[in-house]
Amino acid sequence: NLGLTQPAVSNALSRLRKMLGDELFLRTARGMEPTPYATLLAEPIAYALATIRDTLDRQLEFDPAASVRKFTIAMTDLGEIHFLPKLMSRLAEAAPGVTVSTVRNTNVNLADELEAGRVDIAIGLLPQLKGGFFQRLLFRQRYVCVLRKGHPLDKGAMTLDDFEGAQHVVVVAGGTGHAIADDTIQRRGIKRNIRLSVPHFIALGHILARTDLIATIPERYVRESMGPFGLTYLAHPVPIPEFDVNLFWHAKFHKEPGNQWLRNLIAELAID
Repeated sequence: NLGLTQPAVSNALSRLRKMLGDELFLRTARGMEPTPYATLLAEPIAYALATIRDTLDRQLEFDPAASVRKFTIAMTDLGEIHFLPKLMSRLAEAAPGVTVSTVRNTNVNLADELEAGRVDIAIGLLPQLKGGFFQRLLFRQRYVCVLRKGHPLDKGAMTLDDFEGAQHVVVVAGGTGHAIADDTIQRRGIKRNIRLSVPHFIALGHILARTDLIATIPERYVRESMGPFGLTYLAHPVPIPEFDVNLFWHAKFHKEPGNQWLRNLIAELAID
């Protein structure tokens, strides 16, 4: 079944006759029969079609166990802390030949890198990725106040006066959407005694564990860092909006098998 109407088949046959200079099929007493030239073409064309089908079938498959592909993921240091330990553990079991490289969302032209395929996926709060991109919600996050256990403010709840009277370390993560926390605090006219500003989240555990500074950061980071650094957290006294952590990929690679496999794996790990 060609999936074509009779007029469409007739038109296609007419074009082939003109192109090849042969009738290809002739009406006989036994019905339509191929000409010798059409018979001659049948075998190589059948072989070519089979080759195309085989090639397309291979492209629709990704075998993680046999793959030696290198994936590049754009994420912040928060994303690395949350995802990479689980991701590398899973790859060791299911895809031992697959390797991973990460780049900072802020250090590249992320839209161009995703479109070109130099970055496979991006994870985070990335409002700049809009047209031409797919996204998938991984989880929602809220901001909390984090501090070391035994801190003078470690008393079960933090008031706005406590917050304004504390000494703060802030993360200025340009190129991400995390400025929403600072913007909300500033719009409400709330004063902070900012003693330290850093460009990344990664050093916060070490800093907070050894000082009386406090920080406003996403809750999942605190949960990952409480044990190693002896930290705790309190509900934030400022009503900062929650935010979505999404997985992004370019529309060009929406059906690319390796990209699909990686996206599904990341989504699975986000639930763990």
